[in-house]
Amino acid sequence: MNNDSKLREVHSESLTTSPHIYTKSILAAFDWKEFACGCGAAFINIGFTYPIYKMIFRQMLHGVPMTSAFSQLRHEGLGFLYRGIFPPMAQKTISLSIMFGVFDGTRRYLIDNFNMNAYTVKIVAGISSGTVEAVLLPFERIQTLLAHSKYHEYFANTPRAINYVLVHHGFLELYRGIVPVLWRNGPSNAMFFMLREEMSLLLPETTSKANKTAQDFVAGAVIGASISTIFYPFNVIKVAMQSEMGQKSASMWTICKRIYFERGNRIKYFYRGCGFNSFRSFLSWGIMNTAYENLKKLIS
Repeated sequence: MNNDSKLREVHSESLTTSPHIYTKSILAAFDWKEFACGCGAAFINIGFTYPIYKMIFRQMLHGVPMTSAFSQLRHEGLGFLYRGIFPPMAQKTISLSIMFGVFDGTRRYLIDNFNMNAYTVKIVAGISSGTVEAVLLPFERIQTLLAHSKYHEYFANTPRAINYVLVHHGFLELYRGIVPVLWRNGPSNAMFFMLREEMSLLLPETTSKANKTAQDFVAGAVIGASISTIFYPFNVIKVAMQSEMGQKSASMWTICKRIYFERGNRIKYFYRGCGFNSFRSFLSWGIMNTAYENLKKLIS
């Protein structure tokens, strides 16, 4: 065999094997423990905070004060309080699993294979995890329909709502409002992980389990509430888009202008319900961060 033939054979073999090596290096970067801890943390959190979400949703949708939203829920009764909890429970457990798992795996892969700045790695990994999370938008879509009072008589439960949307409006209807969700998910994930790691370096070291738990709660709560407040208008726009069904979906900018004009030409009304949402996020992310850290220790 001459030298040219040998070179062609080596080149052919490398082309055959290198994709498998590449795939293996990506898969090897992901740790199932990160996915499991994120899932468990979300499950614990949703059980505590869903009623608060219902009140915030009504404020987002109708632009009413907290007292009016509370009166609506009280009038509807306890039977409707946890109505629609399955979509957020399913969405959040999978979503937080993806958030922590994909972020950690993407970051590991980028660090191992590319010479990138640490902050650039966190930004890329955060945006990647947020973009993957957007696949779960149908859960938010159905949750919106079930939480909206005008659809109470149409949808008795989650399966019927999903079936109705698919039969009458098609699969793409489940992804109504995806643009504001993409703008929300990626940047907010990147900010969360960057600030979370920075704060962990600033907090004093402690050997006390109680103090460590308190630190985890406060860190998650403060960061989560801050980020939730910053990106709150995207949730308002998403809810406005998803409160409609069937007709052609308007652009995010069109919906944004409509909300602005309908609410007295004041930007501050985009933040109606934000105060209560910040409280919920403070509690929610505090619980999730604490649960995540403790679950991670438990299964390590």
